[in-house]
Amino acid sequence: MAQGAPTKVKKRKKSVLKRAKQSHVRAEINRANRTRVRTIMKRLRTAIDAKDATSAGTLLQPTLSAIDRAISKGVLEENTGNRYKSRLTLATNGLRATAKA
Repeated sequence: MAQGAPTKVKKRKKSVLKRAKQSHVRAEINRANRTRVRTIMKRLRTAIDAKDATSAGTLLQPTLSAIDRAISKGVLEENTGNRYKSRLTLATNGLRATAKA
């Protein structure tokens, strides 16, 4: 279904209309949560690619929290979120190690 497209409902029962409305509202909330997580992950990846250890270090914890929040809200699968967290943490730790050396 395209973004912002109205839900097509064939039946005109009250319960069907309510479920369609609830579905639309949930989709908007899920989209906002997904966008928030993707944006903060993109910021962290940009800092890692720029080899900016201090910026990556400060962005790591909020990013991990945002991923955990997305997992708890059902926006991300648990394994997917854990994979993201692991890879981002390894990249940030590697960047810190090279910065110290």
